[in-house]
Amino acid sequence: DFPYDGNAEPTVNRDAAVVNLFYLNNMMHDITHLYGFNEAAGNFQANNYGNGGQAGDAVQAEALDGGGLDNANFATPPDGSSGRMQMYVWGQRGGEVIRVNAPGAILGTYPAAPSSGWGGTITTTPVTGDVVIIDDGTAEGSKGCGPAVNNVAGKIVLVDRGLCEFGTKALNAQQAGAIACIICNFEDGTIGMAAGQDGGQVTIPTMMITKSQCDLFKQFVESGLNMSIVLPTASGPDFVDGDFDNGIIAHEYGHGISNRLTGGPSQAGCLGNPEQMGEGWSDWFSLVTSNPPGSQGTDKRGVGTFVFRQGTDGQGIRRYPYSTDMGINPITFATVAENTEVHALGEIWTAVTWDLYWAMVEKYGYDQDWTNTDSGNGRAIQLVMDGMKLQPCGPGFLDGRDAIMMADLINYDGADSCLISEVFARRGMGYFASQGSPDNAGDGIENFDPIPTCVKELLKTTSQPHAYNQSRRGGSF
Repeated sequence: DFPYDGNAEPTVNRDAAVVNLFYLNNMMHDITHLYGFNEAAGNFQANNYGNGGQAGDAVQAEALDGGGLDNANFATPPDGSSGRMQMYVWGQRGGEVIRVNAPGAILGTYPAAPSSGWGGTITTTPVTGDVVIIDDGTAEGSKGCGPAVNNVAGKIVLVDRGLCEFGTKALNAQQAGAIACIICNFEDGTIGMAAGQDGGQVTIPTMMITKSQCDLFKQFVESGLNMSIVLPTASGPDFVDGDFDNGIIAHEYGHGISNRLTGGPSQAGCLGNPEQMGEGWSDWFSLVTSNPPGSQGTDKRGVGTFVFRQGTDGQGIRRYPYSTDMGINPITFATVAENTEVHALGEIWTAVTWDLYWAMVEKYGYDQDWTNTDSGNGRAIQLVMDGMKLQPCGPGFLDGRDAIMMADLINYDGADSCLISEVFARRGMGYFASQGSPDNAGDGIENFDPIPTCVKELLKTTSQPHAYNQSRRGGSF
């Protein structure tokens, strides 16, 4: 029982950090043991008590590891050698200058990269207004390279990058009466914005956000999107400790699980191919082990919110927060080709398996008791973990889908094959989707059709009020 001071630097809370890290590692061990990550399957355990597998490989979890910053990692050797978890401190502060006030689905703070050396200063006094997309009346009007023809007075404007200088875009918005200018990048990252010949005249706050962040905001422009541009109050310690972000601890432990279960524990090296979903399972473990009673699938859930100094409903460290609401998290199988970085790939796998979790909860109910493996959340965990065991070494997304379908057939006599098919089809991993090569993350072809023999059953199901299906992607069948 060690005290925790949220205003102190991480080293002051070292004893509490070690205890929390110890507890979460053991919690992950105990929960996943119930669902098949046991001794014979290659779990991390000092003494295997004669239950198979190789002993002597308890996780070496290192709190306040000095080997890095703003990160964490987990090294997974084959069964019999200890996994190593390294937890670092995080120094994220100040970048969350966008605060969404409405609508409720995307409330929270979001990062942006303000212009440097030109434009209005962002302060602790909020600049608040409704949000519109600029239109200069041309074929590419959202780029704002000419005078705005729509009403932007008193509003915060979204302007797409391209065709003209950043300063010109911001000045055009300002001269039309805008109170702030948010420039949308065409890739998932931000860059420094040069003032160009017009930037020196700009007095309104001007900043850049990533493509995925802008895509999210644009979906809500016609639904009362209102935001504030405001500098966060710089309070609290200079660094925060990842040892208190339970989602990150679960994420890192999840790497050990997926690496040991895929291809068998004697290998632990089957998730190195370009389309593998390792980061996806890890984010999924973060979500399922922190899901409280009373929550809903449509809730906005971020990963890494604590280390980003956000509330639990913040965006976290991914392109979109996780939600079964595709207005909040719109990614589908085709999104794989847009960004093949491992964490970006993982987001898509997490999104569809999080949908699966909630589809099973809706059908079979939620139980906070982990030992009830027949609850909806218990069944979802069982299916996903057994799917790891059944898929091939070096899997792709559709290999993972098919393995989960096989797990349902083995465990439950295929009771939910149609439901699972619908869940995957909803995010583009339908019956007629093509994976391509698992060694090429960008060659897949999406499809939104469930198994053909299931269509009749699904139409019958969706003819009734059904919360999960009401948020389906339209036009699938």
